[in-house]
Amino acid sequence: MTQDQILQALSNVQEPDLGSDIVTLKMVKDLAIDGNAVSFTIVLTTPACPMKDLMKNASINAIKLLVNKEAAVTVNFTANTSSVRKDNGAVLPNVKNIIAVVSGKGGVGKSTVAANLALALAQGGASVGLMDADIYGPSVPIMFGVRGERPKMLNSGEKGLIVPIEKYGIKLMSIGLLVDEKNAVVWRGPMASSAIRQFITDVFWGELDYLVIDMPPGTGDIHLTIMQTVPVTGVVVVTTPQDVALADAKKGIAMFGQAQIKVPIIGIVENMSYFTPAELPDNKYYIFGKDGGKRLAEEYDIPFLGQIPLVQSIREGGDKGSPIMVSDDLVSRKAFEGFAGLAARSIAMRNANMAPTKVVEVV
Repeated sequence: MTQDQILQALSNVQEPDLGSDIVTLKMVKDLAIDGNAVSFTIVLTTPACPMKDLMKNASINAIKLLVNKEAAVTVNFTANTSSVRKDNGAVLPNVKNIIAVVSGKGGVGKSTVAANLALALAQGGASVGLMDADIYGPSVPIMFGVRGERPKMLNSGEKGLIVPIEKYGIKLMSIGLLVDEKNAVVWRGPMASSAIRQFITDVFWGELDYLVIDMPPGTGDIHLTIMQTVPVTGVVVVTTPQDVALADAKKGIAMFGQAQIKVPIIGIVENMSYFTPAELPDNKYYIFGKDGGKRLAEEYDIPFLGQIPLVQSIREGGDKGSPIMVSDDLVSRKAFEGFAGLAARSIAMRNANMAPTKVVEVV
């Protein structure tokens, strides 16, 4: 067996999302041949790639079928998270992808979705930060069990930087880590926008594959401030199946689709899709309606990222500072893992097929 033969065989293995083969895409590295033993590494566009088992099996089959049926093939994986940022050297130069998690209205579980998305991406091998941009109703300190903790400062050149608190392998920043939780944040819009700008420019985020931003509900000052400060890779829209939530989700989609903003929608995730009692695991009760998020995704031709069930343990985990992705609830974890995998896949496709998002200029 020769390297040329192996590469020729692997040129028949497609990367499902990027529409080309793994050799043309230069995803094959460290190819080694020793007798009948063949080993190589496939460089994924995201650590959380849900397609890697498919590519592994296709690679093994291609070599056995086209080169040597006796070959002992070892396929390793690494990841170089794709990014289309062109402003490196400006704000957040070492953050590859900035993902805003939004909802048109409150109460749809956006913070729960953002927190578990960040954790699922990190568990897939990515370096992840979670920024709580909800100034008036911060959730991160409670959901991650860091209430009362205060971030440290780092001297960097002429100014000090805030060092995010780390928990469960991700970096966290929230206004709730800087003020007493018993006090209300009574600020006008410009003050809230200034604080959010500081969370981006004055926090030492370091090198990240993904910075997930838990946005406040609605379409207001903070959304514009973030998009005017840093180029957002894309947006994940959270909704529940009910018509009231869907109507507000449409407003969020419309905001990011405006010509002067033009931030891609990564996909829609439907939260609280159905209720399954623990004693009746095969039953699904559609309390808030059925498939509303899926229909919305079809209407706007936007990727549908999955359905998250209404489960008591998800609520309990967030309340006690132990999100479901760090629990033993395998059923709920599987729902979030599937959602995160599709989100990572959609981000990789967005980066491969669309131009970089620019910083928004809105008066």
